[in-house]
Amino acid sequence: MLAGLTAFVVPAWAHRLDEYLQATVIDVSRQEIDVVLRLTPGVDVASQVLHQIDTDGDGGLSAQEQQKYAQYAISQLSLTLDGISLSIKLKDYVFPNVEELRAGSGTISLHLRAQAVLKPGRHKLRYSNQGSGADTVYLVNAQLPHDHTIHIQSQKRSPNQAVYDLDFTVDQ
Repeated sequence: MLAGLTAFVVPAWAHRLDEYLQATVIDVSRQEIDVVLRLTPGVDVASQVLHQIDTDGDGGLSAQEQQKYAQYAISQLSLTLDGISLSIKLKDYVFPNVEELRAGSGTISLHLRAQAVLKPGRHKLRYSNQGSGADTVYLVNAQLPHDHTIHIQSQKRSPNQAVYDLDFTVDQ
């Protein structure tokens, strides 16, 4: 009986297999909007992602290839505040080694920033991620603001979470 039950247990260390997870956390402050994008290709899609990054085919990920892929990922994003498009800049990035990516356990972390001076009142932030194709899975959430004058009112997501709306207010 116990052997039958253990067949359905999923180990905690299991990795995504056939999806490219793109998880986003947004942090709003009065002067800027920080976006942390974590890209984790599953084992079955890792070779496709590695092929996109390793453009010279040498089996390694040079700083130039990493920078180019980070810029590509940013080009798939859009961020608007109150209907006005914001320029998203790459602040920092970290790539795991190739073996971790191949194993489905490596996560590419991109720290992005958009300048935005928030005046008191109601605001709507829209984040859109056009990602990398049909195998892409999205997650997005806002971080609780560090500034006590910023108050999140609501969060709305498209069914696949590729589009995210954040309604918030800023006190005087």
